[in-house]
Parts: sequence; structure tokens; C-alpha cells
Amino acid sequence: MLLETLLAVALLGAAVVFVAPNRIAGKLAFAISLVPAAISLWLFAAFDGSGNALLEGDLAFESQMEWIQFGDYAITWFVGVDGISLPLVVLTTILTSLAILSSWTPIDERESQFYGLILFIEANLIGVFVALDFFVWFIFWEAVLIPMYLLIGIWGGPRRKYAAIKFFVYTNVASLVMFGAFVALVFGLGDAVSSFALPEITDAMINGDGVQTALFGVDPTTLTALVFVAMFLGFAVKVPIVPFHTWLPDAHVEAPTPASVLLAGVLLKMGTYALLRFNFTMFPTDVIEPFVVPIAAIAVISVIYGAMLALAQTDLKRIVAYSSVSSMGYVILGLIAFTQFGVGGATFQMVSHGLISGLMFMAVGVIYNATHTRMVTDMSGMADRMPVAVGILIAGAFGYMGLPLMSGFYGEFAIFFGSFGSEFLAYAPVFTAAAMFGIVIVAGYLLFAMQRAVFGPYNLETEYEVTRAPLHDIAPMFVLLGLIIALGVAPELIFEMITDAVDPIIANGGDL
Repeated sequence: MLLETLLAVALLGAAVVFVAPNRIAGKLAFAISLVPAAISLWLFAAFDGSGNALLEGDLAFESQMEWIQFGDYAITWFVGVDGISLPLVVLTTILTSLAILSSWTPIDERESQFYGLILFIEANLIGVFVALDFFVWFIFWEAVLIPMYLLIGIWGGPRRKYAAIKFFVYTNVASLVMFGAFVALVFGLGDAVSSFALPEITDAMINGDGVQTALFGVDPTTLTALVFVAMFLGFAVKVPIVPFHTWLPDAHVEAPTPASVLLAGVLLKMGTYALLRFNFTMFPTDVIEPFVVPIAAIAVISVIYGAMLALAQTDLKRIVAYSSVSSMGYVILGLIAFTQFGVGGATFQMVSHGLISGLMFMAVGVIYNATHTRMVTDMSGMADRMPVAVGILIAGAFGYMGLPLMSGFYGEFAIFFGSFGSEFLAYAPVFTAAAMFGIVIVAGYLLFAMQRAVFGPYNLETEYEVTRAPLHDIAPMFVLLGLIIALGVAPELIFEMITDAVDPIIANGGDL
């Protein structure tokens, strides 16, 4: 019942904060958020699972009971974690606590509602990573959209309504496509499954005969391929990858900084996590194989195009937002490589990017709190006025560039190592080399932005006095920087448990 306790604390905490007075809401929310963080760290320390949650793995903290009988199919409350999902649960709880702490300066109205929504997001994000029944998982998946829509639409910038609606429409339409495709898959499996439990469906797809029933006149083989494509597209919007990325920069720019931290740090990982769980675990490799080269091409295009778009920006938030598009391209490349280091590195990169992007958005937010501008053309010399915040911002930029002894280096190295030697991906060295070129562009736009914004003579024209940031703004960034360095120096802290859950996926590929 530990996972249920984790979910209950976040949900009840959200309810308590919603009705708390505004003057104490921030401190109360931070105190409550420390409880899920502590529980998740205890789960991490006590983890004794093995294998993959969908492939007859030994689940940790598993709980299952029948909930609703839906015709011939049972909907069950089924939760548990393996080496893929547990690091993402820990990432969620830690980032939530730090995002709340970083909110104390910029959020000065309707605080109780704001912090209640943050805790509500946390609960649903945890649910996405622990749920192992499709309907339960989908409830959490959809529930994440509502509080993020409100956070952007109420506490966002001048174009917040446009950004919030665009975010909601894109992601909700994608969810409907994905949902319809998955239900068609279950019906196509016929009597091979009797519930929406993901391990049972995966077993029918991998070890059974797969889809055997034609639907709407579509033969089983074609139906399986169509479902794979539809689910990939549905999740690709959430990642997002090119060409479905256009909602992301608008959402980031208009969202309050704490919401951007969670959006980049965790919400984007919902898409890559779902791709790994569904598309690259549930489907046999002979279904995936025809789409390998197109998916790898999309990944490389996302890396290069996202980096080029970032190079053209002058808003620091947009620069970091487009960096996320580029980084998620690396994750897709690692997944489609279908090797231990490729898939394991992609999962490691999910955690690493969550920490680094969260740090970058926090640092940009701290500078914005002091200067009330994010335009690199409007500022310079910030290193003299805010040396600590700027120093951490530069450290985060180096993490994005893949500086050794930081988590970004190991994540990208593992992906490149795994994809270069892939036997599943045709022309693997060519795709890997093209993706590696993206690092050069990343270094170019980040160094150019840092040079213009933080070095040189101070010339910012503002009515506000630019001074050092308060401790509660700086402390969360120090924590994130420490975690980035810790995973860079000792990646085995999570990489071993990740590869333990990845190996069964690779084994399903036979000799691959």
C-alpha cells in the first residue's frame, strides 16, 4: 500500500492547501510536498524489484484488485514500479518540492489555488508512472492536463489564454487518438485478454498470437501497424518531437516559472515514458521494424531542428524550451536503437533532462524576478549583480552541453554508444553522427546566449534594483545542481536498475 500512500498524501495535501489561507499556502505546500519526496526516496532505497513491469518482472510495491467489470474486460486497480518507473517517481516528487520552494517569490496572488494545483499535478504524475492498468493509467494521464491548463491560463504571461488553449487542444486530441488506437488493439486481441492490465496485454502481443481479429474490415496485420502508428503519434505530441512541437515554446514562455519546471522536467517525460512502455515494449520487433528508419529520421530532425530554432531565439525561456525539443530527439534515437545502452541511456536521459531543464528554468526565473525581462538583447553584466544565480545558470548550460562529470554527458554518451552499434537500426552510424552534430549547435546557442546575457558591462535599463537572489530561490537550484553532478559522477545510482528493466525488452528482439 506504499504507492497508494504516496498518491493519497499528494491528493489530500492538494485538498488541504486549496482551503488554506493564502499567507501560509506556500510554506504549507512545501512542508506537505516533503512527505511524498521522503516516501519516494525510501521506496528507492528499499527497491528490490527485478525485470520489467510488463514482461513478467518481479514488481516492487505491487498492489492489484478488481475495480470495474466492463463487459468482457475487467478494469483493475493495478500499481507497481520497476527500474524504469521508480527513478521517474523520485524525479517527480523532488522537482515538485523544489518547484514549490522556487514559487515563493514570483507567486503573490491566489497562492492557495496555485500550490493546490501543483500538488494535484504531482499526484497524477506519480499515477502515470505507477499505474499498470490502461484505464487507471489513462485517468491519471488526462488528469494532468487540467491543472497545467489552469496554471498557464491563470498565472501565465500576457498571451496565457492562447498558450493554455493551444496546450490543451494539442495534447487532448493526441490523447484521443492514442486512446482509440489502444482500445482497438484490445478488441483486436479478442479472447486472448480479459482485462486492461498492461502486462496481460503485453503477454498476448509478445508471447501469444497477437492481434487475430479484424476490425472495420482491416486485417489483423494492418490493424496492428495502424495502432502502433496512432499510438506513436499520440505520444509524440506529448514529448514533443518535430513537427508536433509548436505548442511547447508558447506554453513555456507564458507559464509561470514553477509550472515550466514541472512541464519540462516531468510532463514531457510522460510522452517518452509512454513510448517506451507501449510502443517499444508491448509490440513485437517485427511490428516496429518497418518504422525504425522513419522514427530515427524524426529523432535526428528533432535534434537538429530544435537546436537551430533555439539558436534563433532571444528570449531565454524560448531558448531552453527549444532545447527540450532537441534533447527529446536524443531520447527517441536511443529508444529506436533497441540496444541496452540505447534504451537504458534514453531512460537515464529522461531523468537527467528533467533535472537540467528544471535547473535552467529556475535560473531563468530567478533572473526574471530581478530584472523583469528574459530578453538576452536587453541585459548584460548580470554576473556582477547576481553571481550565484548566474553561476548556476552557466553550470546548467554546461550540463545541457554534455560536460563530463554531469548527468547530461553520461545520458548522451550512453545513447550514442548504444545507437552507433545498433543492429536493429539501418545506417545506425549515420544517424548517430548526425545527432552528435546537434551538440555543436547546442554549445553554440547556449554559449552565445550566456555571453550576451551575463557577461560584459552592466547596461540593463530598469526601474527595479537588481540584487542577489534570496536563499529560497537559490537553494532549489543548488539541490538540482548537486543531483546533476551526483548522477554524472556515479550514474550507476540509477543506471543499473534501469538496465535491469530494459534487458527483457531487448531480449524480446531475439538476436538484436
